[in-house]
Amino acid sequence: MDPILQNHVNRIAQHLTEGFPEDYLNECGEPMDALDYLQDALDIQYIVDGNRTYLAARVLVAFGGPNIWINTQTGYVEGYWGGEAVEAPFIDNIGIDEALEELWNCY
Repeated sequence: MDPILQNHVNRIAQHLTEGFPEDYLNECGEPMDALDYLQDALDIQYIVDGNRTYLAARVLVAFGGPNIWINTQTGYVEGYWGGEAVEAPFIDNIGIDEALEELWNCY
């Protein structure tokens, strides 16, 4: 297990669970929320049912070494780098799943 990859994944899971540090501010200088965080997403893969109803999503937050996804269906942050895979559980206390559903419903 690569400790750098695991630390990166753990830090993202911690932010989702505990909220962002006070020095994480949005463009207006206000505390960052889930929608602000998603503005920097590299890709979003929506999981929907046959009626196009939102169920969950995977959000790519790092790419090219390592690749890191937030998976709201499983409740894990998943990291991949050089053939290694690590994960860390999170509790969605920042409302990222709700924000993703809101974005999906805008389409």
